[in-house]
This record gives sequence, structure tokens and C-alpha cells, in this order.
Amino acid sequence: MEQLRDKEKGCEWDKEQDFKSIAPFTIEEAYEVADAIARENHNDLKLELGDLLLQVVFLSQIAKEEGLFKFEDVANAISHKLISRHPYVFENPKEHTPDEQLESWENSKAKEREELNFTSLMDDIALTLPALMRSQKIQKRASRVGFDWSSIEGYFKKIEEEIGELKKAIQNKDQSNIEEEIGDLLMILTNLSRHLKVDAETALHKSNRKFEKRFRYIEDELGKKGKKLSDSSLEEMDKLWDEAKLIN
Repeated sequence: MEQLRDKEKGCEWDKEQDFKSIAPFTIEEAYEVADAIARENHNDLKLELGDLLLQVVFLSQIAKEEGLFKFEDVANAISHKLISRHPYVFENPKEHTPDEQLESWENSKAKEREELNFTSLMDDIALTLPALMRSQKIQKRASRVGFDWSSIEGYFKKIEEEIGELKKAIQNKDQSNIEEEIGDLLMILTNLSRHLKVDAETALHKSNRKFEKRFRYIEDELGKKGKKLSDSSLEEMDKLWDEAKLIN
């Protein structure tokens, strides 16, 4: 990477990059790693992990050139973090449950936020996270200090309340309010997922894939009849959808 960014002999494209220009590639590579895992393609995973590592090296090299930190500092920082957040393993080894370790992890993070003088529990939740993931993190933080429903009934009551507010916004033809109420409904559904120990992002991803499979079935079956989607009625597509549900 030092050679690629060499001012005289380096690659012209690599020399032009900075933190902001590389950030989108880092996000893209992380998604490609996740995709290789989802496809259970371990050879692709090996290659994609290399691409992701390149982003860490690239960003670290830019930081080194600007006198901020080096790659070694990045590696040391995560090593120290892993040690401090796993006292049951490194500092005071003893048997522990996953829940105990999770609590210890969260307590360590809280201590780190205090040392960094954060004024809110929400301060270090990245703004660029996917919306469902960020919503889940926000509500997890709030729940840790007791700002949450104590029973499942509370969630469903709130869902019904949000649906009622959405219906009212639709009746009023208030587009801005409709958007707001849909957001509120998505947020409470995300919180319900968290409460039930379901990752909302993963759940939606699986539903997306399921929808795609069933819709492809409709396309394939219509194709066998020499028909296109535009030639088919909703009733015909619904019938094929019901058939797809029995398969997928």
C-alpha cells in the first residue's frame, strides 16, 4: 500500500484516495463478506475477507501519512478492547454464561463511553448503520436503563396505537405524517424483534428472499403458459402465489 500511494511511482488512483472516498468501498466489501457467508461459499469468503482487510490497510496507510496512527495501532487497539471486555477470560478467569459475558461487555462499553465524556447513551451509535440495525441498537440501549415495556402485551398495544395513527394520517392525506407514522410502526416492530431475540435485519432479509422465490415461481409458471406478468390478472397471480407458499 505504501508503494501504491508513493507520490512519484505509485498508482494514480490510489494516490488520489482519502478517508471519505474509501469509506463506501469499505461498506461494500463488508456486505460482500456477509454475502459469501450467507451463500456458504468459503472460497469466496476467503477472497472477500482479503478485500475487506485491504480497506483496513488502505485507511491505516492514509492515517499514517497524515500522522494520525499506524496499522499496528489499529491492531493493538482492538487487542486491548478484547482484553478489557472479556474479564472472565483474561483478568479473572472463571466459568460464565453467555448472558453474564454480554452484561460484562455492555458494562465495559458504558465505562468507555464515560471515559470519552459522552453525554448520551446514543452518542456512539453510528449514523450510517442500516436503519433497522441502528433502530435495534438505539432501543437496546434504552432498554438497558429500563425505558421499555415489561411485557409482550405492551408491545402489541403500542403496535395497535401506531397502526391507528397511521390510518388517521392516511385519512388526512398528510404525506409527511404518513411517513412519520410508518417510521414509528417500523421502529416498534424492530423493538419487538429485539425483545424476542430476533435480529430485525436478518428477519427482513429472509422475508425478502422468500418473497423473491415465490415471485419467481409466479414468473416461471406464467412463462410455461406463454404469458407475461402484464398479461396476467391479480387473481391468477394470487393463485400461483398460494401454490408457491406450499413449495417455499
